[in-house]
Amino acid sequence: MRSATITRKTAETDITVEIDLDGTGRYDNRTGVGFFDHMLDQLSRHALIDMTVNCQGDLHIDDHHTVEDVGIALGQALTQAMGDKRGIVRYGACLLPMDDTLVRAALDLSARPYLVWKVDFTAPAIKGFDTELVREFFQAFATHGGITLHVEKLDGINSHHIAEAAFKAVARALRDALETDPRKGDAIPSTKGML
Repeated sequence: MRSATITRKTAETDITVEIDLDGTGRYDNRTGVGFFDHMLDQLSRHALIDMTVNCQGDLHIDDHHTVEDVGIALGQALTQAMGDKRGIVRYGACLLPMDDTLVRAALDLSARPYLVWKVDFTAPAIKGFDTELVREFFQAFATHGGITLHVEKLDGINSHHIAEAAFKAVARALRDALETDPRKGDAIPSTKGML
């Protein structure tokens, strides 16, 4: 069973993340940051990963530590749940339209973390949520999930749509990459013999 539970407690956040990579996209995400919860819900639903995130963070300071640390914990949970990555497709990509917005995401579950982020927003905040934090989340998630991740906005005006399209595009790419390869379901997808 490809599942994991991660608990992470620091002076800034207290987080528990539970995921099941073979789920149906059920979610219960509670970080205290409404817009971020909405984005985590999208990640879960469109990746078909069952996800529960509970975070108590220092929101009296700002949302930064909560968003970044959830990205760290979620990446760690992904790494643990994948195990040796035997049988996965490994690569995924998605070109995702959402109204005025078009976002492309491509990823490799390579254990070599790298983020290429070519997404700009038209507003500095979405109902108080700092749009810079979208990148911070994906940086933490890619680093601790061992993901080579490229995200690019090809078009877009509305910042809410841009952020949501980014989460959905990454989710769809992740869904494809995590699928079991029907032709090589028992193999590690690398000529190195490990990832």
